[in-house]
Amino acid sequence: MATPLIEFRNVTKGFDGALVLQGVNATFYEGEIAAIIGKSGAGKSVFLKHIIGLLQPDEGDILFRGEPVAAMSRRAWDAHRSRMSYMFQNNALFDSLTVFDNIALPLRETTHLDAAEIDKRVATRMEQLDLADAGAKYPGDLSGGMQKRAALARALVTDPQVVLFDEPTTGQDPIRKKAILNMIAEYQKAFGFTALLISHDIPDIFRIANRVLVLDARTIVFQGTPAELEQADSEVINALTQDTGEDA
Repeated sequence: MATPLIEFRNVTKGFDGALVLQGVNATFYEGEIAAIIGKSGAGKSVFLKHIIGLLQPDEGDILFRGEPVAAMSRRAWDAHRSRMSYMFQNNALFDSLTVFDNIALPLRETTHLDAAEIDKRVATRMEQLDLADAGAKYPGDLSGGMQKRAALARALVTDPQVVLFDEPTTGQDPIRKKAILNMIAEYQKAFGFTALLISHDIPDIFRIANRVLVLDARTIVFQGTPAELEQADSEVINALTQDTGEDA
């Protein structure tokens, strides 16, 4: 079997003596769309932040392509992290910046590209995500769907290998939820990145996910396909479908 792109081995994390993750084992493979689902407050956001390095485990290891992060040099870890991007739950666009400048920000802050190359890359992503006429506008001038596309364009402008989505459909009506999930699936196929989503939107998320991981009682209790999950513990599924809150 292929080496996982990202792997958690017995990862434990707590805050002020309270455990949030305990003995977590999880694998993610290159090119897949994986959904991490769980109840409100189950620790999904904490889980995701370990992948991008915003948090480090108290115990256990996180590996990239079989190499423990803890054993990597700072340069090697920075190289891995530079290939990841994070799409925030509420888009996190800067109201004082135009759409063009919002999308350009990661390139300006994290690369040494000249202005002409940055402008070219931003224009390309905007065209690919149907935002070509929105560059001079501000986020407040955009519809909700266009704001999501602008946030995705910013997440993709650095050509990431992995994109992390933090509750991308929270607070959206059913029609917009479907549109957002379709957008993620469409651009994941077009650009080939690995997509990791945390969500409590069941069964909507099953339409695009190749694999599902269930976080419950501080650990991963299931990993498999959506079809396999539907045949698994119905009590867990029922509890998740009844929960509509957001992660703390």
